[in-house]
Amino acid sequence: MMEQYKGAAFGELSPHLFAVADASYRQMMNEGISQSILVSGESGAGKTESTKMLMRYLAYIGGRAAAEGRTVEQQVLESNPVLEAFGNAKTVRNNNSSRFGKFVEIQFDRAGRISGAAIRTYLLERSRVCQVSNPERNYHCFYMLCAAPPEDVERYKLGNPRMFHYLNQSNCYELDGVDDSKDYITTRRAMDVVGISPEEQDAIFRVVAAILHLGNIEFSKGKEVDSSQPKDEKSFFHLRTAAELFMCDAKALEDSLCKRVIVTRDEMITKSLDPDSATLCRDALAKIVYSRLFDWLVNKINSSIGQDPESKFLIGVLDIYGFESFKTNRCLTASSNSASI
Repeated sequence: MMEQYKGAAFGELSPHLFAVADASYRQMMNEGISQSILVSGESGAGKTESTKMLMRYLAYIGGRAAAEGRTVEQQVLESNPVLEAFGNAKTVRNNNSSRFGKFVEIQFDRAGRISGAAIRTYLLERSRVCQVSNPERNYHCFYMLCAAPPEDVERYKLGNPRMFHYLNQSNCYELDGVDDSKDYITTRRAMDVVGISPEEQDAIFRVVAAILHLGNIEFSKGKEVDSSQPKDEKSFFHLRTAAELFMCDAKALEDSLCKRVIVTRDEMITKSLDPDSATLCRDALAKIVYSRLFDWLVNKINSSIGQDPESKFLIGVLDIYGFESFKTNRCLTASSNSASI
């Protein structure tokens, strides 16, 4: 099918993704101008799969330049299980919905051969880490880790996802036709392929587990006015476990949640937070840590694929996450990431 569309005039054959990719490549080569392809549509329409097909054709037409025994296309595709585990979730419309935007740059040299690639991600839905509506799910990685082999579950002090606040806000824990335990193994293997070491993998899942424990810390009024403290022994347990997984001091973690430091020109002022403010602080910490983890994963994948600073042209494929329309639509507050973009 790729051979049929190679060099064919746009519109000469039946509509196809390969026709779009071929037209983009020919225009890049003929005019010497980089191109972009926007893949848009509502949630569940098949944008991510379309992106994969476009990339396959570009790798085919670009000569399948190999790097470390694998083509650039293969390296990018092998990153998908990792990005999907940490950036996809079940929504009302789609069991594997991308909750972030992805821009894949395929880089070419003067001869039109692929010389490198890079993945840029945008607007990760950070609010999902702490707030999940029924019947949706949080990010896949949380459920995968809870379904991991017993030795991993014990190492990260996890259990049934129903016991964690960040997961039990929705009654949906399992998906038809999806085995979270198998997906956990698949994700670990994909991490091996993209060059994430076993030590780094352990650190990644320590952070994921710590976020779950962080969400189970509840607060009550402290001894001082407008102050707070962990509510009970259960909250102290999750605090200590989160600190152990984060590899930080438990008291320092508690202070960061229950107190706020204001830096002025001349001094630093420590202000106690009431229970509601401490809860907001806890959720803010969970969201920023998860966002930083996701950004680190993307940078690691890019390092593995390899970029060509000398490339002359590129074709960018933008896989934007799908829009959804409900009877009642709500407005989400823009995150700092979206504001900067």
